[in-house]
Amino acid sequence: MHWLSDFIQTAPTFLQALWLTLQLALWSIVLAAVLGAALAYCRLSRLRTVRAAATGYIALIRGTPLVTQLFIIYFGLASVLTIEAFWAGVIGLTAHNAAYVAEIYRSGIQAVPTGQVEAGRSLGMGSWKTMRLVVAPQALRTVLPSLGNQFIIAVKDTSVAAFITVAELFRTAQIVAAEKFRPLEFFVIVGIYYLAIVLLLSGGVRMLERRLGRYGV
Repeated sequence: MHWLSDFIQTAPTFLQALWLTLQLALWSIVLAAVLGAALAYCRLSRLRTVRAAATGYIALIRGTPLVTQLFIIYFGLASVLTIEAFWAGVIGLTAHNAAYVAEIYRSGIQAVPTGQVEAGRSLGMGSWKTMRLVVAPQALRTVLPSLGNQFIIAVKDTSVAAFITVAELFRTAQIVAAEKFRPLEFFVIVGIYYLAIVLLLSGGVRMLERRLGRYGV
């Protein structure tokens, strides 16, 4: 039962790494939700240059590996200014997830019938008020499952920050495994931590879906 004793003995170390992982995930998810909304708005803009810039950014991010993006941001910024690996990870994960969140938002907005928009306009609402009161609530209900899945992926993607020395869960597992010379046990242990996070987040998303459905949002 080596794995059980290892789990207990290393719990303080992994819980500290878990806290850092949750901070990394929370920052990147919140910022990606905001940046993704801005990108979605640009993707739907009537201005061709704005639309092309947003489309190009999304294509670039989705077409290159996350680890490459993190390396470019971390080592690129390091040549210009001093930045901690954690914040470089936040910037990289935000930029990466925002591209996917933007497409989720865009699909949800475009799924709202145009008649709903016209109804809002006929009531004297401006474009922003129509978006906020008519389009956004309906789009949110449509995209919530996809958005929840993307945020779950974002949590797992924090493990890539280990490659720029962020001491999150995966990096901690690498360090402990090298010290104990038992990589299998500690990578299984770190997998359990990730699984616990994902299960809790998935349950939260399902609860939110049920609540929105109950209130007809």
